[in-house]
Amino acid sequence: MRLIAAFLVSIVLAACGGGSPGPLAGTWQLSGPMPMKVQFRSGETEALGIIEKVSYEVRGRDVLVTYKDGLMKGSTIRYTMVDDNTARNELGTLRRVR
Repeated sequence: MRLIAAFLVSIVLAACGGGSPGPLAGTWQLSGPMPMKVQFRSGETEALGIIEKVSYEVRGRDVLVTYKDGLMKGSTIRYTMVDDNTARNELGTLRRVR
């Protein structure tokens, strides 16, 4: 029984992380000190014309974006979903463009 439970937990955890941006999928406009458009795509983000490889992990209303390369390599940014079209992080508020 414990083996089955551990197997199911590992499947759920594997499904939560990886390439899919989950609720962040699409294009967003960041307002705040550094306004810019940000795109969240499978396995990558794009901002200011720079594409970086990332992994995503969804934890409840939070999406953790961990950078795999570039200047942010090894850094994780937490985006908290306010609603389907609004998210917040340390840099400001993002609103879905499309």
